Amino acid sequence: CRKMVKRLIDFFSSALGLIVVSPVMLPVMFLVWLQDRHSPFYIADRVGYRGKNFRMVKLRSMVVNADKSGVDSTSANDMRITAVGHFIRRFKLDELSQLWNVMIGDMSLVGPRPNVASEVSRYTEEERGLLEAKPGITDISSIIFSDEGDILRDSEDPDLDYNRLIRPWKSRTGLLYIEKQGLALDLALIALTVIAIVSKRRALAILSIILQRLDAPDELIAVAAREHDLTPHAPPGADRPVVAADLGHG
Repeated sequence: CRKMVKRLIDFFSSALGLIVVSPVMLPVMFLVWLQDRHSPFYIADRVGYRGKNFRMVKLRSMVVNADKSGVDSTSANDMRITAVGHFIRRFKLDELSQLWNVMIGDMSLVGPRPNVASEVSRYTEEERGLLEAKPGITDISSIIFSDEGDILRDSEDPDLDYNRLIRPWKSRTGLLYIEKQGLALDLALIALTVIAIVSKRRALAILSIILQRLDAPDELIAVAAREHDLTPHAPPGADRPVVAADLGHG
């Protein structure tokens, strides 16, 4: 019954959302096309619920064939991001296009963010629990790491730093969401996602209160506050942080 209610909310909310955001999305789509005369959409292969692959629709923020570089993580100063792409990423417009995936049932409004197959192949047994829920447009980690590009800015190896600094907490918050998920939490995370665009500090302060009420581990709550620099940490289910050799980087 809960899943059915969530699906109905996802369907009607995403359909309405596509209509509401169209006055903004359509002009931006034209600008993306205008800069290089290629499709304004990037169709990204992702791993979804219970390991089923799907094609995620994103408003294109990078040059054509940017994915051919073999780099999955993106820093804020990544040379592949176009001029229009910086605007798209700043206001999360590439996420709004995923309302289409929500409407057709590949994704949910709230759920663990979907990953590429290469990242999923590195999951620990514990992390594979992330595949037991539909991936979402937003989740707890989307608020904590809404500045992911800035975290990886000037990184010599964005994929390695992502796996050492962000993945451990992204996975933990995703597993926490699956354990505690409910309509009230979904509505709170949607609201905080919007607030974070305007004031990340305020969003994190409210999120800290929510995490405490969810009985999240103290270490996770501390990281979520983002008051200190991130340090390498082991993914859930692993006994050490990821190293370059784990990614085949030498």
